[in-house]
Amino acid sequence: MRTTHVASDTTTWLQIRSAERNRVDETLGRSVRFLLNAQHDDGYWVGELEGDTILESEYIILIRFLGGIKREHKLKKAAAYILSKQMDNGGWSIFPGGPVDVSASVKAYLALKLTGSSPDEPYMVRAREAIRQAGGVAAVNSYTKFYLALLGQIPWEFVPAVPPELILLPSWFYFNIYEISSWSRTFVVPLSIIWAHKPSVTLDPTEGIPELLSEGELERVRPRLGRPLLTWRNFFLAVDAGIKLAEKLKLLPFRRRSVQRSAQWMLAHCEHSSGLGAIFPPIVYSLIALRALGYEDPHPQVIRAMSELEALEIEESETLRLQPCMSPVWDTAIAINALIEAGLPSNHPALISAARWILGKEVKQRGDWSVKRPKLEPGGWYFEFANEFYPDIDDTAMVLIALAKVADLPGKIDACRRALTWLIGMQGRDGGWASFDADNNKSVLNNVPFADHNAMLDPSTSDITARVLEMLSYYMFTRESMPCRRAIEFLSKQQESDGSWYGRWGVNYIYGTWQAIRGLRAIGVDPTDPMIRRGAQWLLSVQNEDGGWGESCMSYYDSSLKGKGESTASQTAWAIMGLISAGEGKSAAARTGIDYLIRNQTKDGTWREEAFTGTGFPKVFFLKYHLYCHSFPMMALGIYRKEVLL
Repeated sequence: MRTTHVASDTTTWLQIRSAERNRVDETLGRSVRFLLNAQHDDGYWVGELEGDTILESEYIILIRFLGGIKREHKLKKAAAYILSKQMDNGGWSIFPGGPVDVSASVKAYLALKLTGSSPDEPYMVRAREAIRQAGGVAAVNSYTKFYLALLGQIPWEFVPAVPPELILLPSWFYFNIYEISSWSRTFVVPLSIIWAHKPSVTLDPTEGIPELLSEGELERVRPRLGRPLLTWRNFFLAVDAGIKLAEKLKLLPFRRRSVQRSAQWMLAHCEHSSGLGAIFPPIVYSLIALRALGYEDPHPQVIRAMSELEALEIEESETLRLQPCMSPVWDTAIAINALIEAGLPSNHPALISAARWILGKEVKQRGDWSVKRPKLEPGGWYFEFANEFYPDIDDTAMVLIALAKVADLPGKIDACRRALTWLIGMQGRDGGWASFDADNNKSVLNNVPFADHNAMLDPSTSDITARVLEMLSYYMFTRESMPCRRAIEFLSKQQESDGSWYGRWGVNYIYGTWQAIRGLRAIGVDPTDPMIRRGAQWLLSVQNEDGGWGESCMSYYDSSLKGKGESTASQTAWAIMGLISAGEGKSAAARTGIDYLIRNQTKDGTWREEAFTGTGFPKVFFLKYHLYCHSFPMMALGIYRKEVLL
């Protein structure tokens, strides 16, 4: 009788597993077809990269500053998009479901005024009240103040100084432009040119925001020392005041030279790139800086910068929105990995075409990273269509993982060798890897007045370090290799007391924990290791009742909210992959997570999610990668089928 029961139980389990396998196969089949249909003829994938309304607001402000009458129809459409994102309370948030962001709201209000909205409109009345409750114009960040000064709404003396003399500071000096993050560098150089010239346009009274800037409110915008007095912030505010005094007294013997050097740097960095830095803010700042330098609209530099900005536009019948940049290399590398995990053979034509396209995007020239690594040869990949000065460590690791899985192509081995050498050479002194630079972690610089965008530095992070570990496992490295030993120690120190890891580039602890577990396991850390066990237990503890996982961007503001939020396809996929790596693939949690993905797939083979699960600058700028909700669930389903159901 016992034997009969055992046989019956085994048959039942095999039937259950077979039924589950069929459901997974069907789901994967639909998702593979969807992704293959989304591939561009040149071989790459690129999904929309969505940000918040600061993009459309700054676009309107820029065009108004430049005097763009010919773009009036686009400005109206951008304003319509901004208005469509206004929350019921009258303000604007920087991610769906988030609180009112005062900087985004002030810029949105100004953009609406510039495009004809009357302050008496009910939506404008509500907007003013939301702005006042969020702290008013005095509470906006430095970059918003720059825009307000450009349009003559506040005096330039109320804006933090960005002296162009920074470009003259040598690389051995404690504070120089190469000690700030690459993205801030591309902000700061054009802003320093703008600061030196302090351009401003005069608005019609109906276009400005005097209703937000009463006399008392305007005075509150002026920077003030805080308490206690002996702080780094107050020190830098004193330096800021000293710079402004020196300007008034004309005690700036190197100003002309520094502006020339800054202009040379900016123009050089526009080459071999989809605009300065290949991202929206510095492209906008470069256009303003070019105008300040006297470049007229017909000049080739202006035409090129404007064309790169226009490439970020998505115009529809009633609205116009802008992307912060484009992510084809990143999206393509993830898609290759997802399709291979879903069962496509390594020599599938779609994968060969994608790999060939990616190989054509290899970085072959020195960039800003070489200031700290002068002996290191170029290699790796960037994020966008073109950005030669800024190969990205995260992209390079993801591309190397993808290329390791694809059939060999001419040039592949050499490109991988160069990238691997470059990437290992970019490891920081702390054992981790950052995004674009090494040892970019002088935290005192976060107190500089223009550093309130929460992204002044580019320190090593757990998610990137772990992805590098995962990548190294494909290239004959083991946990005993020196770079890996140092990286494992870094991850050990970064793990939170509850077992989770912070996610710098994805929202948030679910992202960081998944990647940390996956990287550690791939390089050979045993699943019984306390780090792995604690990470897995944390993932298990934050699963939602519907079987999925979700986490709001609010966890960046309040760590008690880590792992909490409505379930999303991408975050559920990350958690499932983390559990599988930790040896929990057969757990009830993993199975219910898979069921969540299967149940929520759309008829056309993809998934929908409204939440932003990507991170630009924590607390300042968040992202929605439109392919995340497709590629990562497909990857998770494929790994589950291969490692659990087979």
